[in-house]
Amino acid sequence: MAPAPSTILSDSRDIKNFVVDEGHGVKGLSDIGLQTLPKQYIQPPREQISTSTILTEESIPVIDMSNPNDQVVADMICNAAEKWGFFQIINHGIPLTVLDNVKNATHKFYGLPAEEKKKYSKEESPTNNVRYGTSFSPQAEKALEWKDWLSLFYVSDEEASAFWPSICRDEALEYRKKSEHVIKKLLEILMKRLNITSIDETKKSLLMGSTRINLNYYPKCPNPDLTIGVGRHSDVSTLTILLQDEIGGLYVRKLDSDYWIHVPPIDGSLVINVGDALQILSNGRYKSIEHRVIANGNNNRVSVPIFVNPKPSDVIGPLPEVLQNGEKPIYKQLLYSEYVKHFFKKPHDGKETVDFAKVQ
Repeated sequence: MAPAPSTILSDSRDIKNFVVDEGHGVKGLSDIGLQTLPKQYIQPPREQISTSTILTEESIPVIDMSNPNDQVVADMICNAAEKWGFFQIINHGIPLTVLDNVKNATHKFYGLPAEEKKKYSKEESPTNNVRYGTSFSPQAEKALEWKDWLSLFYVSDEEASAFWPSICRDEALEYRKKSEHVIKKLLEILMKRLNITSIDETKKSLLMGSTRINLNYYPKCPNPDLTIGVGRHSDVSTLTILLQDEIGGLYVRKLDSDYWIHVPPIDGSLVINVGDALQILSNGRYKSIEHRVIANGNNNRVSVPIFVNPKPSDVIGPLPEVLQNGEKPIYKQLLYSEYVKHFFKKPHDGKETVDFAKVQ
């Protein structure tokens, strides 16, 4: 049974100790029936999403993948990556039972006692490839985000079998495995527009050399308008494949504007977004777009993104095929692991990470 609010909320240190150090996460705060948002989670007004900046009449493209070899479908995918940076896919071939199972497994993991989840924290996890945490970067943030997460970096099935939490391991592995053909097809289509007709081993490493799966949990929140589930950011991936539940709350920035568009849940769909690595590799042709998640006052929400990334040891920069006609590089060559390290050492800050990669 969770402790009574009065026993844990006497000061800021108690909040941090309960949420971070003891492993309860924000789910623990929600479970005790908190009526008022702790001050650590109150975001500055500029980070609170306003209804005046939401475009209710617009939506990101929804693309039917039932015939992925159709040139019309390929053009829709590439156009969406250039103009929106985000799109949803339906009829993608991944069994709906696989999607439902990994969502259910996410709920099961977060239903574990805090002491069980804490075994996967930075301090206790037996491997850096499995990490349970809360917010984004609690040590660097002035205002915390209303989200808990489990991050699973894939090395091999054997390594996952040894270290991933057994309550969600098989479902996460199956989701990753069944998504592979979709990921490969999307990347083949996107590369073809960049004059790359086949993906050799070097390109494969750059585009999809590593994968990470996150199981995200956004518990019901008091005063949700004062905080955020996830702050403004773009992903550091090549592509992100997002499975969201029926609750909703994901917003993406419309290209070259200060307006935001909600990404409504569509049963059985996956949300695809271009990451910073692909923006850099395409020399800015494909757009990695800011997005954020609002907090919800009525429902618990889960999402399960697969981040498809270069290998940490890869050097990323504009691909030679993109520059072969004399196009000037916008981005420098840099070690992918250094780029990721720069992203994680600071709070979410919109698109500032990708600016770090620009040619000065």
